[in-house]
Amino acid sequence: MASSSRHEHQGQEEEEDQEHQEHHRHGHEITSPLLSTRPSTSRTSPEPQEEENSPIEQVALTVPVGDDPDTPVLTFRMWVLGTASCFVLSFLNQFFWYRKEPLTITAISAQIAVVPLGHLMAAALPERAFFRGRPYEFTLNPGPFNVKEHVLITIFANAGAGTVYAIHIVTAVRVFYGKQLTFFVSLLVVLTTQVLGFGWAGILRRYLVEPATMWWPSNLVQVSLFRYTCQANNLSFSASNYMASFNWALHEKEERRKGGFTRNQFFMVAFTCSFIYYIFPGYLFQMLTSLSWICWVFPYSVLAQQLSSGLHGLGIGAIGLDWASISSYLGSPLASPWFATANVAAGFFIVMYIITPIAYWFNFYKAQTFPIFSSGLFTSTGQKYNISAIVDSHFHFDIEAYEKNGPLYLSTVFAVTYGVGFASLTATIVHVLLFHGSEILKLSKSAFQEKRVDIHTKLMRRYKQVPEWWFICILIANIVITIFACEYYIEKLQLPWWGVLLACAIAFFFTLPIGIITATTNQTPGLNIITEYIIGYLYPGRPVANMCFKVYGFISMKQALEFLQDFKLGHYMKIPPRIMFMAQASFIIRVIYLPFLLQKVCSIVCVMKEILRTWQVVGTLIAAFVYLGTAWWLMDTIPNICNIELLTADSPWTCPADHVFYDASVIWGLIGPRRIFGDLGTYSAVNWFFLGGAIAPLLVWLAHKAFPGQKWILLINMPVMIAATNQMPPATAVNYSAWILVGFLSGYVVYKYRRDWWERHNYLLSAALDAGLAFMAVLIYLCLGLENINLKWWGNELDGCPLASCPTAKGIVVKGCPVYH
Repeated sequence: MASSSRHEHQGQEEEEDQEHQEHHRHGHEITSPLLSTRPSTSRTSPEPQEEENSPIEQVALTVPVGDDPDTPVLTFRMWVLGTASCFVLSFLNQFFWYRKEPLTITAISAQIAVVPLGHLMAAALPERAFFRGRPYEFTLNPGPFNVKEHVLITIFANAGAGTVYAIHIVTAVRVFYGKQLTFFVSLLVVLTTQVLGFGWAGILRRYLVEPATMWWPSNLVQVSLFRYTCQANNLSFSASNYMASFNWALHEKEERRKGGFTRNQFFMVAFTCSFIYYIFPGYLFQMLTSLSWICWVFPYSVLAQQLSSGLHGLGIGAIGLDWASISSYLGSPLASPWFATANVAAGFFIVMYIITPIAYWFNFYKAQTFPIFSSGLFTSTGQKYNISAIVDSHFHFDIEAYEKNGPLYLSTVFAVTYGVGFASLTATIVHVLLFHGSEILKLSKSAFQEKRVDIHTKLMRRYKQVPEWWFICILIANIVITIFACEYYIEKLQLPWWGVLLACAIAFFFTLPIGIITATTNQTPGLNIITEYIIGYLYPGRPVANMCFKVYGFISMKQALEFLQDFKLGHYMKIPPRIMFMAQASFIIRVIYLPFLLQKVCSIVCVMKEILRTWQVVGTLIAAFVYLGTAWWLMDTIPNICNIELLTADSPWTCPADHVFYDASVIWGLIGPRRIFGDLGTYSAVNWFFLGGAIAPLLVWLAHKAFPGQKWILLINMPVMIAATNQMPPATAVNYSAWILVGFLSGYVVYKYRRDWWERHNYLLSAALDAGLAFMAVLIYLCLGLENINLKWWGNELDGCPLASCPTAKGIVVKGCPVYH
């Protein structure tokens, strides 16, 4: 597994320390490279002799330069802590995903928690080597707990730190449609969707991992935290002794600056404040999630509440003081570069405060008959549409029943966000072709010029690379198993073999352009709408087929991007590529290889060795099992879960994201896009958004060509701007407005005027806020939620805008709303 020998590091020259101190005195400027240009005396760090650093300033300020190739990585404690982290985070994230304000517990929580456990295992486990002198020699304790172990544990935790999109299929079929779906079939869908993107993620590494310009901003939060947990006293960050500080000084404290905090102290203060504060929005004063104060001033005005409600309206004046609300859908605003935040802000403003009000108050498509902001499906009289009435006994669309019940209508925001979803797709393609086309062409021809390779890529080339054919084999095996699952269970999943191939082709095609957007802006345009649109036209009337196609076409691309993000994290932290491959590799390897393993006739030691090798593929597998098992348990044990009409008013189990997913399956899968957005539908004009999305990046490109001296034009990113509201619904106006405000303060104000503070503390603050909130949220549930202890008072009435969802058309009668005459 790992050698038990310990590597002794040589000291550094005093001049290097002086250069590092000079750099930190001028932290707001890159006045000299972080890596010394003189020859190193360390035998483990033969760095290039030229001036080196990343061309991306945020990366240069955050990511360490240097490596120690002899650091043990595949250790026993890495597997134990990594597996445990993945299991715990998978359970907690699925548990909280069904709640009114979905709480996403990031891998940062595990990243913090495993540090004392890693040190404990390093101190307690025996150091004796087993099978000494043999190829499979290993030890339970190869030495001090080191940063590369820590990084791989975090990558394991990343597998459980998001959501498993395929769970939406299970929830929609079992809860909303009320149909039967076995656990085994559900597990097949979850597993195949989770690992399908791994193959082409490996193929696209040269485009999305190796180039310095593909810098993946969100990774800098974790890198910054690694530096906090691993930094030694005032050591230079030059190559040879930076890794030394990682390997033997994980918890040594840096010297406190006069009048300030060390990084350690700052993190603990911020973590404690976040932990204590969340008791208020999480339990005592839940209205802090959205303080819509204008509703209090005008308690009987529908118009005022439509304009000001942060949860059910346009959110004008709404204030969000809940970090869970701020970061729940868009991620941490502290990790978003300012230009991307500005693009999101512009897109949000255009959609919410220009397009939506015009469409609503000019009554386009009977808009005033329905709520201005809702993910619901309505009849022409403003009532909730009875979906079960248009589903036949074979789980197919009943055309006669639909014609009898009348056409289906959407709220204004729901219809507009579908339109901008169309536009973001074409905008992404055109933007990447215009602004990145030549670079992609050069990389495709392997013209990877030395000047385009930063220090991190050069350092990684000392390790054995993973051949592309490994990824190709995994990809082919995954596709074959997916086709088998869909064909064998065709009555339950409804998706034929050609649908699987088409979904894979769409996902593969869009992974590169969307990956470029994500790697440079931290924003990810989605494929969910276009996948629904395509299969809805080709194979209408089958809701489960539509959901499966959507998941295979969309989530495999999203999973590919998450794998690539982990590859980049390993790239920054100098994890050997083949070890990264083994830690990330998919369930397919285990399925194919394990039966062969069990048939082998060899010694017990040989079997154990091979089992360990196959166990290096467990991250995604564990997450899939735990996510599905948790969701299944919740659906079986919580009465009326996701059913808003039957749940009590203070119940947290409202499943906002699952409601949107189910509504989309009705629109695109059951009824079909032709009867909604096509020639037989009400919203056919929305298709013009496709053309608008294609034109928008062209206008920016032409402006750049006309005014090449105006550098700010290049900061206009149309795919990000147009797709800004792709999380709405279920995300609400206050989620966006609060996120934009915090992003502005961090990415512009602090970054511009207090660069030294931003460099030291910005990403640590993001990590501390996430971790403190997560620990308090779990504590609240364990101590109060399990006992069903609720606090009822007006401060826990979310939003306080009961009339925001009321229609304003004349003669429309809706319970709890005034009737206009």
